[in-house]
Amino acid sequence: MTIETIMRTSAVIPVLVIDDATTARPLAEALVAGGLKVLEVTMRTPAALDAIREMKQVEGAIVGAGTVVNTDQFARVMDAGAEFIVSPGLTERLGSVIVESGVPFLPGVANAGDIMRGYDLGLRHFKFFPAETSGGLKALKALAAPFYEAKFCPTGGITPATAPDWLGFDPVLCVGGSWVTPKGASMAEVEALAREAAGMRG
Repeated sequence: MTIETIMRTSAVIPVLVIDDATTARPLAEALVAGGLKVLEVTMRTPAALDAIREMKQVEGAIVGAGTVVNTDQFARVMDAGAEFIVSPGLTERLGSVIVESGVPFLPGVANAGDIMRGYDLGLRHFKFFPAETSGGLKALKALAAPFYEAKFCPTGGITPATAPDWLGFDPVLCVGGSWVTPKGASMAEVEALAREAAGMRG
């Protein structure tokens, strides 16, 4: 599976911060039932690796690791079964190791220099992050013009109100968002939000 296939699977990739691994599987089931199959578990909590293992057991789920910032983390998430890697930025060291592994990779970029570093590694798919504070859709349109081969997943500050505007821009294949899993929401509410998000690309 390529990173482009993963990005085209769902209009929205839920960005998940899991504090308790026992909640991971029901959460994944609700998201997949709602039509969001691609799940990004961020490496921001001690429960993240166990959460990846739990979510991997859900039929139809494509489970990746987000906020991967170094090669040690990359090795650990691969052991846990991550199917794709998302990083908030891009260094040559981390990028080279992931590219050589052949694992689908979505590195974060915020400017032309970041994208050029990605191009040097043979990458053409990027997470535009943090999307809103990096200039929003206007900035991405300006960046996408010279880098016409690049495809993007904007993440950071995207809301249900703004997501359709981002998705309406051709180089944007999907967006990342945390609004589909609000704190305290029931699994039925998560499934309903996922269904709404999954329908955003028509």
